[in-house]
Amino acid sequence: MNLKKKHHHSLTAALASYDYRDTHINLIDTPGYPDFVGPTLSVLGAVETIAIVVNAQNGVESSTRRMMEAVKQRNLCAMIVVNRIDAEDVDLEAVYAQIQETFGSECLAVNLPTSNGSDVVDCFFGTEGESDISSVEDAHTAIVDQTVELDDDLMTAYLDQGEVAPEQLHDPFEQAMRERHVVPVCFVSSKTGSGVRALNEFICKMLPSPLEGNAPRFVNGSGDEGESYDVVADASKPVLGHVFKISFDPFVGRQAVFRLYQGTIKKDAQVFLKDSRKGLKVGNLSSCLGKKLSDSVAAIPGDIMLISKAEGFAYDAVVRDAHDDNDIQLEAAALPTPMVGVSIAPKSRGDEQKIAEVLTKLTESDPCFRIERNPAANETVLRGMGDLHLRMAVERMSDQYAVEVETGVPTIPYRETIGKSAEGHAKHKKQTGGAGQFGEVYLRIEPLGRGEGFDFVNKIVGGVIPAQFIPAIEKGVQSVLEGGAVAGFPMQDIRVSVYDGKYHAVDSKEVAFVAAGRKAFLEAVRRPVRLFLSRLWIWRLQCLPIIWEISRVICLQDEAGSAVQIQCLVA
Repeated sequence: MNLKKKHHHSLTAALASYDYRDTHINLIDTPGYPDFVGPTLSVLGAVETIAIVVNAQNGVESSTRRMMEAVKQRNLCAMIVVNRIDAEDVDLEAVYAQIQETFGSECLAVNLPTSNGSDVVDCFFGTEGESDISSVEDAHTAIVDQTVELDDDLMTAYLDQGEVAPEQLHDPFEQAMRERHVVPVCFVSSKTGSGVRALNEFICKMLPSPLEGNAPRFVNGSGDEGESYDVVADASKPVLGHVFKISFDPFVGRQAVFRLYQGTIKKDAQVFLKDSRKGLKVGNLSSCLGKKLSDSVAAIPGDIMLISKAEGFAYDAVVRDAHDDNDIQLEAAALPTPMVGVSIAPKSRGDEQKIAEVLTKLTESDPCFRIERNPAANETVLRGMGDLHLRMAVERMSDQYAVEVETGVPTIPYRETIGKSAEGHAKHKKQTGGAGQFGEVYLRIEPLGRGEGFDFVNKIVGGVIPAQFIPAIEKGVQSVLEGGAVAGFPMQDIRVSVYDGKYHAVDSKEVAFVAAGRKAFLEAVRRPVRLFLSRLWIWRLQCLPIIWEISRVICLQDEAGSAVQIQCLVA
């Protein structure tokens, strides 16, 4: 069964490319549930405008705030769509006021609900009609006033004449959207369709096109050395595109969805990904309307297309038509770290490889999945954004890939370390009749700061241990670090200094110093105070005004299941 229909949630980004009044519109429907924020944030680089949907029954939610923050970070245009305006017991006037209170007075209606939410009346191009929540004329005046503020000549004409023609508002309105001086608010009902036509009209007439929106943030180079790379929405320029979604179809296999910013890509063309010198063939190019695919012969700037049988294409890859030394990439999406985990084990013996392949596909199709391997517990852990996110992943493994797994609570990945300095000594001597084995090591250990890892220092002087045997000593120490000295957990934050020892000109071999280094380190770590470390989580809690009405203490659990209380500080 389709998981989206079964659970009444959008789980992935869905594409809808369609024409309306001679305008081609690329719409990407993304999940609104917080657990599925990964597919939502991943598509932000592919669009000029974000339409944030507000449920009129719930008002502004935490996910609404998160998306508006993402809009600001990506420097995108934004609009707000208030849905379910025909629902019972909905106070649309209060919802509109909450939007303005939360996001600012620049959030202004371009249409208003009327007839108890069964229809909408335009207040951007006209002033006539009755509204359920405010005066149409007042709403019209408010948004025109806000728009003309950015154009001195238009403002002068507006003050002189008292009105401006709709066609005069187009360019200054787009500028106002680019600068987020205006955030238009539309009212619709997806259930009855009221307001949908008005929304399409507004999209066609007023929203920025790929030629008019804020330029995408491409950079040439990485880190601090990256420089801004200018992109021109010109079909004659070199190709520049970006893959923002990978999916897997049971019949056609791997699929890649990309946005083309510059140049032209034709069917069967050869393209290059980022810095790869190996070209990839673009097979079928398709535009999407839900699950319906329509073949296309070419993609031009602004197009969002799907490539079937997209072996070699990867999420976040930059697509070009030639290989050069430039390292051009799109500014990375600010994705949250997956925190919630579940252990994954096969129900049937022999399915380990199949499970590994499916888990890899899950992480490729949703960047907010992460796979961890806990060698100490011989455990595979899938991490995601929440319980629902993980449950959907397990259901997809069963329904889409026919893989049955057992899930459980992940073993806590403790680490071992030491609390103070100590010394260790070991002699490895073995005589079997022929050439023997000999190695003697003196070493000192001391604790490092949290997160500093492992530091190995060679303090041998005078050649008491030849230089070629020092790596063998470190190898012996590393074998203990990986497997643990006490409880079998990996060790960290330790400095080991080898300062003395002995060797034999005939019997000393690498294997002897590996064994001596291991034994000396074990002797040293068993002397000082030994500590067990658990992961430290840093939480950022967004406290809404309702915190005044509830307890100021938030109860959580740590990884071991122990209760943790967080005192909320309310200004």
